[in-house]
Amino acid sequence: MRLCSIALVLLATPAGGEPDLTPAAQEERALDILTRSVNFRSVEGDAALGAYADYLAGLLIKGGFARGDVEVDRSGPAPTLVATYQGKTDAPPLLISGHLDVVAADPADWTRDPFSAVVEDGFVFGRGSYDNKFDVSMAVATLLRLKEEGFTPKRDVALVLSGDEETMMATTETLSKRFKGAFLALNTDGGGGTLREDGTPLAYNLQTAEKTYADYEITFTNPGGHSSRPSKENAIYRLARAIERIGAYDFPAQATDTTREFFRVTGAMTEGPLGKAMLRYAEKPTDKKAIAALRADPEYVGQLGTTCVATMLDGGHALNALPQRASVSVNCRIFPGVDPKEVEAQLLAVVDDEGATIRRLENTLAGPPSPMREDVSSAVRKAIERRYPGLPVIPQMSAGATDSLHFRLQGVDSYGVAGLFMKPSDDFSHGLNERAPVASIDGALDHWHVLITELSD
Repeated sequence: MRLCSIALVLLATPAGGEPDLTPAAQEERALDILTRSVNFRSVEGDAALGAYADYLAGLLIKGGFARGDVEVDRSGPAPTLVATYQGKTDAPPLLISGHLDVVAADPADWTRDPFSAVVEDGFVFGRGSYDNKFDVSMAVATLLRLKEEGFTPKRDVALVLSGDEETMMATTETLSKRFKGAFLALNTDGGGGTLREDGTPLAYNLQTAEKTYADYEITFTNPGGHSSRPSKENAIYRLARAIERIGAYDFPAQATDTTREFFRVTGAMTEGPLGKAMLRYAEKPTDKKAIAALRADPEYVGQLGTTCVATMLDGGHALNALPQRASVSVNCRIFPGVDPKEVEAQLLAVVDDEGATIRRLENTLAGPPSPMREDVSSAVRKAIERRYPGLPVIPQMSAGATDSLHFRLQGVDSYGVAGLFMKPSDDFSHGLNERAPVASIDGALDHWHVLITELSD
């Protein structure tokens, strides 16, 4: 069914005026928030970004937040939302971080309209249904529930949502500086649970670190000329050869205590050749056969070391002219401890063409890992035990960049603690037909309730 045309109850309040705190009512509200959130086309530069922030702000104010405690800021390059749940003391606040924006989506490529939420086959389909509107919606629904329960935390709880996480992270940087000195940050856009293909739980991943994000541009130039007089020095041909070499190259495999523990525990629970490869790699990170097996799986290739991939092309200036310039943008996710300058030098070596020039497109920031804090580990384990008793909680390095980067740079310990559980085969974030399982909503709500109440007191 297409939920954008169906009026669901925004606040779980029956006719008598008292809030309905039953799990079914809470789940219905959370689903409604999620589907309505997906319907906002909150991509870079779209007015819907601000409209989405206004929508969430309205929910929070209606749910008991003072107007002065809910801020939608449009002064930066993208709107942001900060909502403060007032605590009893002036202790440093607990942050719940996330982002409002989503990556672009062309409706012509999708089976369903990416910005018109559809609930079908047990999933919510639409851009952002997973990244990052699922757990943002769960966190908002939980804050509303806590207001209804009359909960007052010891310290302030601040919902901090950036507006350009998927692009420049300029608003994230601003927000992180504002909240320097915070108690810690719980990131809705990191970690989460993994299900086996049969739907049974495999493990929960607690994100404690992430790789460095860097973009490089490799360029070839040429005097050009008329297309009727072709040359082997064609800038596009040279660029094509360079791209082929980059695509064929694998950076050296690396390991940390976090990644080895991740593969050790995950491998013990994974059947077949893949699980055996994980265990061999955890024992001996130089095992070539294990490395090859893991690199063949898109779910795990990013855990083995630095990765670089060509993402955008630009070349030529006229249909009937030899190209004077051709370039490729290369996106790299750099393993912790590796200098981005080393990656730059290695890319040039791989291209192996003296005519190539390379430049980094922006300042690259490398944040430190967050320590394994006992209070965070205890709260996460409590939340997971309520949901899946005995399920392993595994420290994880994220292969992608998140808002946690900037908070860690400001000295704020940040942890990816998403409540979403799903199968790797259902992960279509940033891709076509993105989706999130409806069945995960109930557990995610309880997950966030435990984390907020445990860590804010």
